[in-house]
Amino acid sequence: MVSAVILALVAIAFVMIVIEDIIHVNKAKTTLFFGTLCWILAFIFPMHGATSSEISEQLNHNLLEIATLWLFLMSTMTFVAYLNSKGFISQVVQRLLPAELSERRLMFIIAVFAFIFSSFADNVTATLVAIAVISSIKLEVKKRIQYATLIIFAVNSGGVSLITGDVTTLMFFLAGKVTIANLLLLILPSLFAVAVLAILLSRKMKGRIVLDKSPKPIEKADVIIAAIFASTIGSTLLFNILFQIPPVLTFLFGLGVMFLAAQYLLRKKTGVNILSYIREVEFDTLLFFLGVLLLVGIMKEIGVLTNITHLYQYLEPVQANYLMGLMSALIDNVPLTAALLKADLTMTTAEWLTLTYATGVGGSILIIGSAAGIIAMSKVKELTFGTYFKMAGYLLGCYSLGYVGVYFVGQFALS
Repeated sequence: MVSAVILALVAIAFVMIVIEDIIHVNKAKTTLFFGTLCWILAFIFPMHGATSSEISEQLNHNLLEIATLWLFLMSTMTFVAYLNSKGFISQVVQRLLPAELSERRLMFIIAVFAFIFSSFADNVTATLVAIAVISSIKLEVKKRIQYATLIIFAVNSGGVSLITGDVTTLMFFLAGKVTIANLLLLILPSLFAVAVLAILLSRKMKGRIVLDKSPKPIEKADVIIAAIFASTIGSTLLFNILFQIPPVLTFLFGLGVMFLAAQYLLRKKTGVNILSYIREVEFDTLLFFLGVLLLVGIMKEIGVLTNITHLYQYLEPVQANYLMGLMSALIDNVPLTAALLKADLTMTTAEWLTLTYATGVGGSILIIGSAAGIIAMSKVKELTFGTYFKMAGYLLGCYSLGYVGVYFVGQFALS
C-alpha cells in the first residue's frame, strides 16, 4: 500500500515538472517537496519489514551520492561562472571562429565539439562549456533551443565511447561486460546519429552569424585560471584511472588551487573576492538535482528498478535493451544500470554494447533524462520540458538510428 502511494507521489512530481510552464511552480520546489515527503513516508510506514536503522542506512547512501554530485557540480559551475563573468569563453570563441559563418556550419561545429569534449570530460562540464559557447553568440530563441538540444544529445552520445566520458560506461567496463576496444566501436554509429540530428535541426537555418572580431584583450589572470580549469579536468580523468581517486576530490582540489591562485593574481584589484563567484552558481539547479535523486532513490528502495529487469524474461536482449534506453529518460541511468548489472543477465558482448549505448544516450529523449539536459535547462531559460519535447521525434529517431548502428557494428566486428 505504501509503495503504491509513494509511486503515485513520484508520478505526480514528474507530471508537475512537465507542466511547469502551465502551473508556474519551479521544478526545484516540487521535486524537493515530493522527494523528501516520500522518504518521510518510508520512515513512518516501513516497507518490506525494514527497520528505521535500515531505512536510515538507505537514505544515507542516497544522500552520499547526492552530496558527491552537488560538490562536483558546485566546483565545476564556479569555474565556469568566473570565466563567463570575465567574458573569457566569449573572447576565445571570437578568436577561434571566423568573422562570419552560416548557422548550419555552427551547428556542426558545436556538435563535433560537444561530442569530442564529452568523451574526455564529464557530461556536466562538457554541457556547461558548450552552452557557454552558444550563450556568447546572439541567436534567436528558437534557434538557441535547437543548438541546446543538439548539445544535450551530442554530449550524451560522445560520453558512451570512453570510460572517462560516462559513469554508466565505466560501470559496464568495471563489471567486465565490455572492453575499451569494444567501446571504441560505439564512436562511428554515435557520431553518425549526432550528425543526422544536426542535419535535421539545421534544415531551416539559412541565416549567417557575424561575430565581433574586435575582441577585448584577455587578462593574464583569466588565462591562468582557465589553465587551472583545463588541468583540473585532465587530472580528474588521469587520477581516477591510475589511482581510482574520486573525481569530486580532484575537482575540489582544483577549486582550492584556483582560489589560492586568484588570491595572488587579483591581489591588486580592490573589491574582488574570488569566493563571491560561488554565489553565481544556480542553486535551484542543485535543489532540482537533490529532489530528482531523492525520488529516484526511493524508487530504487521500493524495488521498482529491480522489477524492470524482469523485462528480459519476456523480450530478446536487443529489444529489451532498446526499451531500457527509453526508460533511462525517466529513471536515472546510474541506478538503472546498477540494477541491470545485479540482475545477472546473460548477453553477448555485442548486446552489452547496445545496452551501453542505450543507457548512455536514451536519457537525451526527455530533458529530465540526463544531467546534460538538466544543466542545459538551467542555463537556457527558454529550454523547458515543453520546448524540448517538441524535438522528441527527432531525438527518438536519432537514438534509434544510433542504436541500430551499434547493433550492426557489434554483430559485424564481434562475430
